[in-house]
Amino acid sequence: MEPQQLLAWVLVAVIGAATPGVDLMIVLRSTLFHGRGSGFAAVIGVEVGHAIWAVASLVGLTALLAASAIAYDVVRIAGACYLVWLGCMAIWKSLPRNRMKEAETSAPIPQNPIDAARNGLISNMLNPKVGVFYISILPQFLPTESPTAWGVLLVSIALAIGIVWHSVIVLAATRARGVLTRERVKIWLDRTSAAVMIALGARLATEH
Repeated sequence: MEPQQLLAWVLVAVIGAATPGVDLMIVLRSTLFHGRGSGFAAVIGVEVGHAIWAVASLVGLTALLAASAIAYDVVRIAGACYLVWLGCMAIWKSLPRNRMKEAETSAPIPQNPIDAARNGLISNMLNPKVGVFYISILPQFLPTESPTAWGVLLVSIALAIGIVWHSVIVLAATRARGVLTRERVKIWLDRTSAAVMIALGARLATEH
């Protein structure tokens, strides 16, 4: 592989990681409302999801997803429903009667890291656009010689970039928690981020 091709892949991976979307919202919400530990757990879940999609693309499974409209729609609708459910649950928990016990503190609400990782994993795995991205973009960078080995390397680079980027988001959000978790700001942020997740779910459901 030529050095310029490798640099081009790095650029594609950086743009993909930095583009706002479902992964970012899951990581941000986990960090702001449940603390840095949950944020990093969500990052792990998201990146494991990316790894699964990437490996599936290397063995040709996502080609079936891209070729089958029914399979694509099933995953897409399931992902949309999951995002809408997460958003609705967040709005429900932000209602005054459900927030009374939290009103006096800005401390993060305890969350099992496994739950945060699971949210990141499921939301990523139920987004078929991630799989289509790997099956449509990754092959363009694979040389004819040793494509599997190069595929593993390129996927590893993409995952490393995603981990670094989302970890920076977690650390930045942690530093900003003092302002962002003031009661009024927290309520606004909670409901806004929930609405964004619902909107992302609706968009995913209506896209083809």
